[in-house]
Amino acid sequence: MTQYTLKQASEMLQAKQISATELAQEYLTAIDERNPAINGYITLDKDLTLAEAQAADARIASGNATALTGIPIAYKDIFCQQGWRSACSSKMLDSFVSPYTATVVQNLLNEGMVTLGRTNMDEFAMGSTNETSFYGATKNPWNTENVPGGSSGGSAAVVAARLAPAALGSDTGGSIRQPASHCGITGIKPTYGIVSRFGMVAYASSFDQAGPMAQTAEDCAILLNAMASFDERDSTSLERSKEDYTRDLNQPLKGLKVGLPKEYFGEGMSADVQKTIQTTINLLKAQGAEMVEVSLPQTELSIPAYYVLASAEASTNLSRYDGVRYGHRAAQFGDLEEMYSNTRAEGFGSEVKRRIMIGTYVLSHGYYDAYYLKAQKLRRLVANDFQSALQQCDIILAPTAPTAAPKLGSDINDPVQMYLSDIYTIAVNLAGLPAMTLPAGFSSDGLPIGVQLIGNYFAEAKILGVAHQMQLNSDWHSKQPTR
Repeated sequence: MTQYTLKQASEMLQAKQISATELAQEYLTAIDERNPAINGYITLDKDLTLAEAQAADARIASGNATALTGIPIAYKDIFCQQGWRSACSSKMLDSFVSPYTATVVQNLLNEGMVTLGRTNMDEFAMGSTNETSFYGATKNPWNTENVPGGSSGGSAAVVAARLAPAALGSDTGGSIRQPASHCGITGIKPTYGIVSRFGMVAYASSFDQAGPMAQTAEDCAILLNAMASFDERDSTSLERSKEDYTRDLNQPLKGLKVGLPKEYFGEGMSADVQKTIQTTINLLKAQGAEMVEVSLPQTELSIPAYYVLASAEASTNLSRYDGVRYGHRAAQFGDLEEMYSNTRAEGFGSEVKRRIMIGTYVLSHGYYDAYYLKAQKLRRLVANDFQSALQQCDIILAPTAPTAAPKLGSDINDPVQMYLSDIYTIAVNLAGLPAMTLPAGFSSDGLPIGVQLIGNYFAEAKILGVAHQMQLNSDWHSKQPTR
């Protein structure tokens, strides 16, 4: 039963061919058997999971079910959920059990979804390989010698390994799309502001956005229908009319204008990724789409702008972890200042410390104008580039990552190389646009490769529709790791 897509499982539950309790138990058994090899889940509570499944069965029996009632889901460890440890994969929060639930999680619980557990991630979402976790690295289920991508690598890995039909991830600079590419699944980062950030532990508040990860675009659209909502507790939440993100799934692609940004097809892209992009172009052309060359001239400046701004926000957001209110506190200290410093030295990993130091530096007196202010101006130029390009096309097609998943350990000691792996995803977050990754091929050594579809603001239904039509005419999304 763990092989089904979310849509297939939903249909079986509604037809009462299976029960929510049976489905949850199947996943829990599979997790026991296969999770130790990939380390995708870091927190499980079988009693809570089965209690939610039994409640879902009662709801189905009463005739009050939705399309998501009884569907199991995994949550990235960055989302707070009452009664569950919410550690952000950090020693700093290892003992923190959340007293409240994130709005996006509550929206899914209201639909009757069943929590399977918490997935591994880069510590405080800082990383691109899922190797900075306090609980150890997650491994790619296609080859456990390779990374799954990050920071939502645990969520991507458990969906790819069929240990969950869907998972929640967060995307600050590509952290849904890049691991989706490396693990051969589908994931979407919505327009900034349409999914509440309340209860999602902040890394960089003006970039962070929650999104669904699943086998198919159709599954992601169904999830996004439930996830998106206005939330008065989130000052960045957008108050908009309710949308149906499945509405364009059956729209044909004839006449669709697809932009190809010339800056994305230069040096640094592997031959395997180039081949995958060409295969995708051929697939789109065969369905009647038209290719249009566009330009995003500020692309090469997006990485330095992003890491200045995101690190600045991180240094501010992480200042709250001081050992006083909650979380880790050093056992040995002489005075209050030493308690702060010892607590933070012990509680944070090296990548988190690096970004705090960078962020504190660029915000300090004498450097604010030279770095932070210039980065904000670049952010506006990047957003303007996308608006100019999207006047010439309906969506933009781009690679998600320059290579397939690298080997474990190959990038973790080279932070600059790790940062450069986000070259194709970061600009979207600077602009706040929606974008998604879907599987589109494999490397010469059998690792998945995804492609990225980028839309204008609030164009989630459009890009999900394009992805669904592509998946109706290909089978990359149905491939799964051999065990």
